[in-house]
Formats: sequence, structure tokens, C-alpha cells
Amino acid sequence: MEQEFQLKKIFPLRLRSALEEQGWQDNLEEVRVRIGQPLEFCYHTHRRYLAIEGEGVRFFSWNNGEEKGMEPCRMSMTDLSEMLNYISQYSLYAYKEELKQGYITIEGGHRVGMAGAVAVEQGKITGIHHISFFNIRVAHEKKGCALGLVPYIRRGDSIYNTLIVSVPGAGKTTYLRDIIRLLSGGTREIPGMKVCVVDERSEIAACHKGIPQNDIGPRTDVMDGCGKVQGMRMLLRSMSPQILAVDELGEEKDFLAVEQAVYSGSKVVGTIHGGSVLEVTRKPHLRRWMEEELFQRYVIIFKKEDGSRSIQVYDGQMKNLC
Repeated sequence: MEQEFQLKKIFPLRLRSALEEQGWQDNLEEVRVRIGQPLEFCYHTHRRYLAIEGEGVRFFSWNNGEEKGMEPCRMSMTDLSEMLNYISQYSLYAYKEELKQGYITIEGGHRVGMAGAVAVEQGKITGIHHISFFNIRVAHEKKGCALGLVPYIRRGDSIYNTLIVSVPGAGKTTYLRDIIRLLSGGTREIPGMKVCVVDERSEIAACHKGIPQNDIGPRTDVMDGCGKVQGMRMLLRSMSPQILAVDELGEEKDFLAVEQAVYSGSKVVGTIHGGSVLEVTRKPHLRRWMEEELFQRYVIIFKKEDGSRSIQVYDGQMKNLC
């Protein structure tokens, strides 16, 4: 209920009556906001929209024959400006660095991607003006989703270096968060471990004023809002992690920092974009990691048509374990 309330707060006041509907956020994955277009709520298996009804608004589906006559609410620049004020807490300048990356992470770990006119100075992006499009990616804390996965990455009282692979929106961060929680907490048979998290986009722990809003376990330390490379190096120097967790590796410098962490004695659990084993093998750094068996577990997450997920686990030689 708390997360539902926090998400509702970023929508225009004229639309919030519809968001009183119980369960409107269940299985919600994204909300797409586009200037002059209907507000679109994307769920696992369907989409919903808001339409004007009398003095208020309500949800409807264009695919429902009984509601063909409904006219969706189209988002005005006033609506977008109002949302931007709520998202930035009336201080867009405070999010200047995040805007250079095209997003703002809000309380609860929800990430708001933004698009519009890009400002460039001396070949570098300095911000986004005339913001006319939002993509609100809804954070999901699904405790227990990684229970069946953890036994494949455990190695005695430690773990194998593990890389989680999926296309955007398939659940990499959700699985990573639960892995962190489970490894940090431990079990009666296996002690918990010191886990350090580089939470560059505040999506894993969802820290608010330094306090994690998500359950990431009792032995977890977080470097929030910090770049991956700097965060990994700082944590290695200061927090003696047994496990270092990092989301969305991509640039060459990210991979080099991971190698430093591994050679320093920490185990690493990371995520990367990719849709298959073949895609993974085509990435130069990953191909080298495979040849050197720097990582011993590769977890591929697939999103099915019904919204459920399936998982395949491979060892360092890309032998399918499940």
C-alpha cells in the first residue's frame, strides 16, 4: 500500500480519482506518458487507459467492445509540467546529473525515463529540455523469486561469480535484489555473507535519505547514487565485501572494474542486457571472461507472453545446468 501511494503522488491531481481503484498497480510494469496522447498503463498481459467519465476519470481498455465509445484522457503540457514538479519535488536542478542519463529515480525505486530536446555543449549532453515523454518503470520487490536460483550459484560458504542476463524489463534487477537479500540473510545451514551494493540508479535498495526502502538483507551495505566504477572501487577499499553486487554493466570501464573486484578476492553478482546465450558470446569482454572462466555462472531470464519468467543457468563453460 505504501508503494502504491508513493507512485500515485506523481500523477496530475485531475487523474488521481481513478488511482483510488483497489489493485490498479497489481502486475503493473510501466506507465507511458506522451504529450497529446492517452496515458497508458502497461501490465503483464494487457494495457489500460484513463477516460473522462462525468466529473472524474476511470480506467478502460480500448480492446473491450463495451467501451469503444470511451474517449481517453490525453496528456497536456500542463499535465506533464505538473508531473515533472512532483517527480523532482519542485527542484529539477537537483537532478541535473541524473537527467544527463535520461532518467530520475523516485522514492520506492521507480525509475522515470524522460525524452525531449537534448541540450549539448562541446559534444556532451548537459540535460533535457522541453520534456514531453515519460516512461515510468515500476519497481517490484518480489521476495522469494530467486529461491530456486540461489542453489545454483552457491559454492560452499561462498558463491560463484555470477552474471544475470535478460532484455530490458524482463526482471534482472528484481532477481538481483532477491539474490542479495537471500545471500545476506543466509540460512540455518549456510551463514549470511557481507554484500555490498553499487546502486547507481537507486533501483535495488531504493534508498530514501540514505535508508533502504526495499529488503536487501541484514548484512548488506549500499553505495547509493554512485557510478558503478567509482562505487565498486570505494566499496572494495572501505567495506571489505565478500560479495559485490552491481546492476546493468555496459561500458568497458565497468568490465575492467569488475575484473579488479574479482582479482581482489570479492565475488561478484552482476547484470547485463542480452536476450540469449548467443548475444552474450558476441560481447567482446564477456567472450574473454568465458575463455578465462572469470565467471562460473550465467543466468538467462526470459519473459513469457503471459508475463511469467523462465530461467536457464549455465556454468563457466556454457553447459546448461537447468
